[in-house]
Amino acid sequence: MARRLGVTTDTVRLWRRRFLERRLDGLCDEPRPGVARKTTDADVERVIVKTLEETPKDATHWSTGSMAAATGTSQSAVSRICRAFALQPHRAETFKLSRDPLFIDKVRDVAGLYLDPPERALVLCVEKRTRSVPDAVASPG
Repeated sequence: MARRLGVTTDTVRLWRRRFLERRLDGLCDEPRPGVARKTTDADVERVIVKTLEETPKDATHWSTGSMAAATGTSQSAVSRICRAFALQPHRAETFKLSRDPLFIDKVRDVAGLYLDPPERALVLCVEKRTRSVPDAVASPG
């Protein structure tokens, strides 16, 4: 089975054991080890709001470094947030600020579904436009 699936025999043993012990519930993903998430929802909101509503002093757009300094987050966190929400303020020809008054609420909902989906749910994402924040829908499993 391991060879057929391209995984190690230990991986096959782990999933078989979990299935035998807990049946289908054993196949649900478990919390992973490692350091807990340090970037809070408030950090994400602060970066998005600043990106969409402000420009830095003496510059035409935010860099990850200047945004990190302005929001008190790390440069790598700013970079991850920008990638996750397709924020590209440095692209003057194509970057458009969202005029949706519920934009931050929608971002928080979408981020929440990705970061902490409801138990036994399938999260589907459909992007309406190429530069918009996608709508996400949770479906009970």
